Amino acid sequence: MIDTQARIYVAGHRGMVGSAIVRALTARGYDHLLLRTSKELDLRDNRQVAEFFSETKPDYVYLAAAKVGGILANSTMPAEFIYDNLAIQTNVVHQAYLHGVKKLLLLGSSCIYPRDSPQPMKEEYLLTGPLEPTNEWYAVAKIAGIKMCQAYRRQYGCDFIAAMPTNLYGPNDNFDLQHSHVLAALIRRFHEAREQRTTPTLWGTGAPRREFLHVDDCADACLFLMDRYSDAMIMNVGAGQEISIGQLATLVAEVVGYQGEIRWDRTKPDGMPRKLMDCSRMTALGWSSTITLREGLFETYQWYQRCAGPQSAAIP
Repeated sequence: MIDTQARIYVAGHRGMVGSAIVRALTARGYDHLLLRTSKELDLRDNRQVAEFFSETKPDYVYLAAAKVGGILANSTMPAEFIYDNLAIQTNVVHQAYLHGVKKLLLLGSSCIYPRDSPQPMKEEYLLTGPLEPTNEWYAVAKIAGIKMCQAYRRQYGCDFIAAMPTNLYGPNDNFDLQHSHVLAALIRRFHEAREQRTTPTLWGTGAPRREFLHVDDCADACLFLMDRYSDAMIMNVGAGQEISIGQLATLVAEVVGYQGEIRWDRTKPDGMPRKLMDCSRMTALGWSSTITLREGLFETYQWYQRCAGPQSAAIP
């Protein structure tokens, strides 16, 4: 168990995953958290990152900072996705090594696995086939981050680990339709359709199957791994259940209270046909998710109405 007096840096603490990790740490009595906004510390700037590590001397690092988005964002900003994520990871991991950080956890993504990966996806399937073209830029950057952690462990003995969460949702998600992931986009589209009495049009066929994990479950898993896991092998973190996008749309509409028609634009891409994580290694360690999808959706929609809906003028 990490000492509650340890200095812990949460990179990306204002994002969905980072803020959940901060909530989890605070609830467990950790009050020496090192937090910086992107305006205070540009993680793409190696000089700034070096100065930060030199001044604050963190004992532990949660690397949750990243440029993220859905199919549209990945397709229209590939250079930003690969450059920003490579720069962030390179600077933080290298400075963690130089300044003697005791342990670092890098947050990856299920999109690192091949498009046609056998299902459910095991950790050893990494780099066994071509990536999904609609998010390969982000995936390549995350794979590089994984390999960097493994390289520093092998050459320098650094206790750097990497967790691969499945599709996440929850408070502080990004509901901007140009950059959001599927579940946040569905919540916003159905909310606006209900309020404006319009019919939403969704991308694709609704056939792809996805797995969703509430971000508070993900944060709990991250703290669990920081305490109990030390190995070069990446670790899948998921809920163990999947749902088609069409079924998810129906469930979100029910939660939001939208009762109208749902249209599908079949000219738009579906992305990977199926993404289900094999989390048997995580389960064997003694961790499993506790928040059901329906329960998590209700809680997330309540948060959206309070904090991120159009009426609040606070969409990230």
